[in-house]
Amino acid sequence: MTSRLHLTVDGPAAAPALLLGSSLGTAAAMWEPQVPLLAERFRVIRYDHLGHGRSAVPAGPYTLDLLGRELLRTLDDLDLRWVHYAGLSLGGMVGMWLAAHAPDRVRRLALLCTSASLGPAGPWRERAATVRAGGLPTIADAVVARWFTPAFTAARPDVVAAHRAMLTATSPAGYAACCEAIAAMDLRPDLGRIDTPTLVVAGADDPATPVAHAREIVGRLPGARLVVVDAAAHLANVEQPAQVGRLLREHFEEPGG
Repeated sequence: MTSRLHLTVDGPAAAPALLLGSSLGTAAAMWEPQVPLLAERFRVIRYDHLGHGRSAVPAGPYTLDLLGRELLRTLDDLDLRWVHYAGLSLGGMVGMWLAAHAPDRVRRLALLCTSASLGPAGPWRERAATVRAGGLPTIADAVVARWFTPAFTAARPDVVAAHRAMLTATSPAGYAACCEAIAAMDLRPDLGRIDTPTLVVAGADDPATPVAHAREIVGRLPGARLVVVDAAAHLANVEQPAQVGRLLREHFEEPGG
C-alpha cells in the first residue's frame, strides 16, 4: 500500500463503503458511538489523519491538499471507485476538498461541525508553536472545553477524560502541522464545484465552528440540508450519538446512496 493512513474497518466487506474522518486532535475512536448502527448497512472505514492516531507523521508543512491527496491514495489502495464520506471538523474540511477536487469519488457527503474557512491564521500558528514547544497537555483543557458542553462534562466525565487522553496522545508535530493546514485553508471558492448530495450538521452550542459557519456552507451548496443538533458542542457525534447516527444513516441510505 502507498497510503500512510491507518484504517479501522467494520461492517460487511461487500456493502457500500462509508469513510469517516475525525476531528483535529482525535482518531478513529471518536466515531465509535456511530459504528454499530452504520456498520449494519455500510462498510465503515475510519481513518486517522496524517500526524494523528496510528497514521504516519511526515515532516510538515501540511496543507488540505496534502491531506486530501493522501486520502485519494487510500481509496486507490482499497480499489474503491467511489465512497460515501462523513467528516467532523478537520474531517469535514478534507471531505469538502475531496468532493470539490475528486467529485467522481464521493457519492454522498456529510459535513459535521466544520467550516470552509477558520481564520484568522495567527491564532492557529500560535497554537502550533505552543504545541511544538510544550506538547498537547499545554492546550488540552482549553480544547476539550470547546468539544463538550458543561452539562455533558458534568454528566459524563469518563467520556470527556477518554477524549482528552486521545488528544494528548496525538503527535505534537502532527497536530501542529494540521493546525497550520487549517490556518492556510480557504475552501469557500471550492464549494461551488460540489454537487454531491450533502448533509450539514452543526452543534447548537459549538464555539469552535458555530452554526453560522454551517449556514455559510449550506448557502454555497445548492440543495444541501442543514440540521442543528441541540445540547451539543464541537464533538456533536459524541454528545448526541443516537441522533447523529440516525441522521447519517438516513442520509446515506437515501435513493441513489
